[in-house]
Amino acid sequence: MSLTGLILRYGLFAAIATVVNLLVQRGALALWPELLPAMIAGTGAGLVVKYVLDKRWIFFDGAVGLAQHGRKFLLYSAMGVVTTVIFWGFETGAWALWGTEAAREAGAVIGLAIGYVVKFRLDRRFVFTDAQLSLRGAA
Repeated sequence: MSLTGLILRYGLFAAIATVVNLLVQRGALALWPELLPAMIAGTGAGLVVKYVLDKRWIFFDGAVGLAQHGRKFLLYSAMGVVTTVIFWGFETGAWALWGTEAAREAGAVIGLAIGYVVKFRLDRRFVFTDAQLSLRGAA
C-alpha cells in the first residue's frame, strides 16, 4: 500500500470513528446530561469501531483466536489512554472556554485528529508488531 493510500484510508477510518464517538455522546447526553459519562460512552464506541477497521484494513493483522484478539485489543486500548487524554483535554478545554455544544464538538474533533496521529505511531510500534503493513514509497 502506498503512503498516500494509507493516510487516506486511516483518515477515513478516523473520521468514521469520530462520527460514531460524537453520535454516541449526543445520545448519552440526551439520556443523561452529564459530560463525563457521555465522553466515556463515545470513546468506548469509537474505540471498538476504530480497532476493527485498523486491525483489518490498516495493519492487515491476521491474528486469530480469542486470546490473540483479546491481547491486541487490550494493548490497543492501552495505547488509546494516551490519545484519550489529548482528545478529552481538547474537548473539555473548548467546553470550558466557550460553553457551547459546537465548541465542545470542535474541540473533540481537533483532539481526536491529533490523538489519531499519535495513536497510529503507538499502534504500529507496540500493538500490531507482527502486522503485514508495507508502505511503498515511504521513507
